[in-house]
Amino acid sequence: MSQSATSFNARPRTLRALAGAALGAAMLLAAQLAQAAIPIEHWTASTGARVYFVHSPSIPMLDVNIDFDAGSRYDPPGKAGLATLTAALLDKGAAAQDGQPARDEAQIADGFADTGAAFGGAAGGDRGGIGLRTLTAQPELDQSVALAAQLIKAPSYPDAVVGREKQRLITAIREADTKPGVIADKALSKAMYPDHPYGIAATPESVQSITRDDITKFWRDNYGAQSAVVTLIGAIDRKQAEALAERLTRGLPQGGAAPALPQVKLNIPASEQRLPHPAQQSSVAIGQPSIARGDPDYFALLVGNYVLGGGGFSSRLTDEVREKRGLTYGVDSYFAPSKQAGPFGISLQTKKAQTDEALALVRQVLARFVAEGPTEKELRAAKDNLINGFPLRIDNNRKLLTNVANIGWYGLPLDYLDTWTAQVGKVTREQVRAAFQRHVRPDGMATVIVGGPVGSTPTASRQ
Repeated sequence: MSQSATSFNARPRTLRALAGAALGAAMLLAAQLAQAAIPIEHWTASTGARVYFVHSPSIPMLDVNIDFDAGSRYDPPGKAGLATLTAALLDKGAAAQDGQPARDEAQIADGFADTGAAFGGAAGGDRGGIGLRTLTAQPELDQSVALAAQLIKAPSYPDAVVGREKQRLITAIREADTKPGVIADKALSKAMYPDHPYGIAATPESVQSITRDDITKFWRDNYGAQSAVVTLIGAIDRKQAEALAERLTRGLPQGGAAPALPQVKLNIPASEQRLPHPAQQSSVAIGQPSIARGDPDYFALLVGNYVLGGGGFSSRLTDEVREKRGLTYGVDSYFAPSKQAGPFGISLQTKKAQTDEALALVRQVLARFVAEGPTEKELRAAKDNLINGFPLRIDNNRKLLTNVANIGWYGLPLDYLDTWTAQVGKVTREQVRAAFQRHVRPDGMATVIVGGPVGSTPTASRQ
């Protein structure tokens, strides 16, 4: 699942044995797909799940992704981390289901190891769900799918495992919260989304408050077939794909009505926070809510952002802040479109004594870019790099799975990948400038500085 949120366990030995052959096949597949239409087939299963399928016979494997409307934006107040635990614990125990015996986590791990398969569950801000990679030979395919279906339809969430995994997550949060980049990102999200779940991060306290009953309720309410998007990429035919989609989604919980979410407030007031930290450098993050996925300005912003700060050493921010003035080792800009308006942001690290100089320059470069847009030379270079790099976005089944899952999740056209390079190629300077002026407001950015200059005020606001 993308933002894709799906995570996979380490590949079993059977899959590693195929790696050499798979690499050559994937390179051939990418070359073919980059020059020809990608045949995405789509239908709705009898269960109500939306299904997207690509026949990819290059290697005898199948990749499956199932996304549910079960992201952290639905975490109840004070229970941040619930969506994460619900997805991550799917493979830690299962009740008997469809003729399959009850299994504990060791038996589940052994079951996938026996078939050479990999399974994982994870959740992001918008969605949660599972990923499965399996061989297409029998009986391995049938056994892997049967076990995966059992895990999403009858997770048992054992009390002891829930307690253990809560403590692991708490430990991970506490460790992450010592890092200046993490502190900056969390503070920025809260500043950008003060009244929206996108701005809330899990804390040790919120995770500790989660009970097994909370987890099972979240699963029952959010893991229904009606909200499921099933993506299948591999060496199976349409008839097999239809049968597998039915098998994986029939018998899921009924699901409940999704709670209403607040609208994202796009026009946030400018603000600045300075948070102390003993690190040698400052971590600086600035941003604002900007764009939802599917916005017609997507490609203009994609190309423009490559020029501004998304193109590495060829970007304007890198040239101005790093190359010309040596104020940072790295600076980048990004858009993260989501179901609702996701953020536009810029991040960098710099010496503490240079923080204010670097930040002022970043703001200056951003304001000029929004006002003027790219030069023709910059635009041409950005489009060439994006178009020439497109095959690397689909050069194996895993990447193709992520792209097709995004098509399904966000309701993009089925020919989205076929027309991607053409959409990039036709972007003009004026389109980039106009799109940035619609979606980026340099005078309305939230700013967070972690580990600022010595003697600076720990927290301050700039209106």
